[in-house]
Amino acid sequence: MARILCVDDERAALERVEAALGQVGHETVSVENLDAALTVLARGDVDLVISDYRMPAGSGLGLLKAMAEQGMDMPLIMVTGHGSIEHAVESMKEGAVDYLTKPWTPEALRIAVDRALRVMRLRRENEALKREINKLKVNDSIVGDSAKLRQVLDTIALVAPTRSTVLLTGESGTGKEVLAKTLHEQSERRDGPFISINCAAIPDTLVESTLFGHERGAFTGAHRRVEGAFERAHNGTLLLDEVSEMRLETQAKLLRVLQEQEFERVGGSRAVKVDVRIVATSNRNMEEFVREGRFREDLFYRLSVVPLRVPPLRERRDDIPLLVRHFAARVAAANGRPVPAVSDAALDVLVAYDWPGNVRELSHAVERAVVLEQGDSLTLAALRRAGVEPAAEPYLVEANGQSRRELTGLDGVFLRLNSHRLDEAEQELIRLAMSATDENKTHAAGLLGINVRTLRKKLNQPADTTG
Repeated sequence: MARILCVDDERAALERVEAALGQVGHETVSVENLDAALTVLARGDVDLVISDYRMPAGSGLGLLKAMAEQGMDMPLIMVTGHGSIEHAVESMKEGAVDYLTKPWTPEALRIAVDRALRVMRLRRENEALKREINKLKVNDSIVGDSAKLRQVLDTIALVAPTRSTVLLTGESGTGKEVLAKTLHEQSERRDGPFISINCAAIPDTLVESTLFGHERGAFTGAHRRVEGAFERAHNGTLLLDEVSEMRLETQAKLLRVLQEQEFERVGGSRAVKVDVRIVATSNRNMEEFVREGRFREDLFYRLSVVPLRVPPLRERRDDIPLLVRHFAARVAAANGRPVPAVSDAALDVLVAYDWPGNVRELSHAVERAVVLEQGDSLTLAALRRAGVEPAAEPYLVEANGQSRRELTGLDGVFLRLNSHRLDEAEQELIRLAMSATDENKTHAAGLLGINVRTLRKKLNQPADTTG
């Protein structure tokens, strides 16, 4: 049974509701004014509200509006006077789930309550289904299961339902915009617009017009009123991509919008109110920009309520095999080809590379290899033919207690071996790589130019003591 809040300034009316609902097992909480009702609602654990429309200190309509402003998603049945159809219509427009006209019968009240509770149950089931669908969307758009990526996704899941501003930082090509869309899809604003503005790509003369819109005649060529990004993102999310490239003058205006949630169009004098959630991205060192006076400190703190660093691909090498197969399958499907198998040798090379262009560079490399390969597998030879075999990058290792040195040219790793046996040389190289990376298998595999799976096999196989 449900817990129902009853709001009416007349004690006798409240007692009638309590009696009618008590007979079918519902628990009622009765209050005689709006303030008391909001106090009860703030404590939670209420399934339904029944409120009289007209009361001396406020109205049921005022209660509906206050509930909406405070984010209280609760069904409300409005009780109106005899013949007050206009009040009933107005209540339904403001969000009431049903209404009753006086004088009502206990049976009519119980039917309205059952209907309202059923609507609320269906609404919650629908929301749960939407959340599951959005999780599937996230799983489809974000590939990887490394600890660092999972940490970012877990934080996004926690932050998404809130209004907090999020600042995503990281190198180019790491997927910051994809993560911003993921945050939007997991938020309560998912049905609203997602507007993305690249602050680095907008000419200085058009930045304010792009963000805030302009009135007709505001400047030469402004023949009509145009809504800016903030207006178009109303009740949704606005992504300010590469926000660090914004001029200081525009930063000051952006700060005011974030504080007041209102602005004026270029050439206008009327304040425009908006409800927008801001997500910003940058591939710069924002703290350094603030120290150098290139970015306002107050705006930086306003944007980075929840700062999130997106790791580069070289810090999550475990995800590379998954990404390679994902991109290969996507390109094959787009071109009507069978999905190619990816050889271990090709994966070894791709995992060992540092990918300075991150996921974007890897995606383009795999696409070229798949498009240019005529066979049914993606091999190391296929990568070479496509011109996408990455050259090995220099790594740092410590050999036999000597100082760390780069593995470039002839100045390489010196091995002190007891014989010319190949397996001994391999085991020594593995030992040095594990030592240099503090026993981190992923990083050690990168040093050795093999994937983690191959390294684990070699670590687990017994040493050959014959011969």
